[in-house]
Amino acid sequence: MSMIQVENLTFSYPGGQDTIFDGTSFQIDTDWRLGFVGRNGRGKTTFLRLLMGEYPYSGRITASVQFDCFPYPVTDRIRWTGDILQEVCPEAEEWELLRELSLLEVDAGVLWRGFDTLSNGEQTKVLLAALFLNRGHFLLIDEPTNHLDQRGRALLSAYLRRKRGFILVSHDRRFLDGCVDHILSLNRADIQVQRGTFSSFLENFQRQQDLEQAQNEKLKGEIRRLEQAVRRTSSWSDKVEQRKYGSRNSGLRPDRGFLGHKSAKMMQRAKNLETRQQSAIQEKSALLKNTERADSLKLTPLSHHSRTLAAFTEVSVYYSGRPVCPPVSFTLEQGERLALTGGNGSGKSSLLQLLLGRPLDHTGQVRLASGLQISYVPQDPSGLQGSLEDFAAEHHLDETRFKTILRKLDFSRGQLEKDMADFSWGQKKKVYLAKSLCEEAHLYLWDEPMNYIDIYSRLQLEQLLTDFSSTMVFVEHDQAFQEAIATRTVALD
Repeated sequence: MSMIQVENLTFSYPGGQDTIFDGTSFQIDTDWRLGFVGRNGRGKTTFLRLLMGEYPYSGRITASVQFDCFPYPVTDRIRWTGDILQEVCPEAEEWELLRELSLLEVDAGVLWRGFDTLSNGEQTKVLLAALFLNRGHFLLIDEPTNHLDQRGRALLSAYLRRKRGFILVSHDRRFLDGCVDHILSLNRADIQVQRGTFSSFLENFQRQQDLEQAQNEKLKGEIRRLEQAVRRTSSWSDKVEQRKYGSRNSGLRPDRGFLGHKSAKMMQRAKNLETRQQSAIQEKSALLKNTERADSLKLTPLSHHSRTLAAFTEVSVYYSGRPVCPPVSFTLEQGERLALTGGNGSGKSSLLQLLLGRPLDHTGQVRLASGLQISYVPQDPSGLQGSLEDFAAEHHLDETRFKTILRKLDFSRGQLEKDMADFSWGQKKKVYLAKSLCEEAHLYLWDEPMNYIDIYSRLQLEQLLTDFSSTMVFVEHDQAFQEAIATRTVALD
């Protein structure tokens, strides 16, 4: 057991206006299975890169372990997988690698296949298996679930539960709960380290916010009461002071000494009240600094004259003459939110493409209601670049509304002015989600919309979709999101 210590860490990107870390200090144990959470763009991936020594920074990071990072850069991807893994973990025996692959239910035959022929999910599993064979290393794992279906996520979660010593960035609540024993949370104002699962962390975090909110309301009332008391006492003091120099009452001279003493006491009382008021204001300013904004979102679904918007009858999609899914039949009625489920490569995204009217080779019959307006969120946001203004103009979006939605999804004002190429993956995905929320549509098609999206935004979008009666077909491997949103599922396995 050893510690990784971060002391007074300060970092901002060269030429950037945003400070990512400012005097941050904390420590973590190298035996922990640590879940790393926080809103998109807060600096989770940046922190992993700082641990890897990729950027200069101020402050100190001390550790007695060597860091490895996933995703792992693979060059010459046409080589045999076994040769690549030998470079990743040069001291591991072949039987050890076979054992790790078995735990992840990866066939040993992949070692004698070109790495580029493996699916994205298989590549994730074999690289993680190899990295964990580097004894004494501490592994930094950045969003490993984005290419894994639900079964793959469950397998990887169980696998990680057997390991010790890693930081795991993930936004999948069930996945995190299954494999971590501590949470490192990158909050709005600080970083917190807490023992337990993500669910226990979120419960404690929300309880703390509720307590601070109640204290905030109490202090607001106290500040108002003290402000009124200060005004009232100051007014009394002024009136008493004026009486010192007033006319005689019934021929008697005012007792200026008594009145002066009384006025001084009232002035001192007013000062004491002001001190208490300032103390309450200072106490109030320390509250709610970590509150995560989750402003309500809106959707504008259109009503269609036909109750049934789509009908699939014995539909199977073909690539290179081979079916990618068994024949599937279903109808989609207005108001339904239909989840397409199945393993990687089972044809889920292909069915969305057919709903979009794309000319894919297929058998069976696809019927779509006439005049159907569709809003689509693609799976891959990697190609985004340029300004948000140009993106809004290209897609005929109301720019003000578009940017307002992004602000509600935790974009700062400064981020709205950046080139989209510099956005994090989660921020890029939010651009497509905000586009969809701007569009009036009969049918919303979302392909893995929660990939890269932070947990708080996921909860925000869950609330939106349950509040509005939209018609939707979506693919999503986040089990918690799927269970919260789907009114019906169609399984393609």
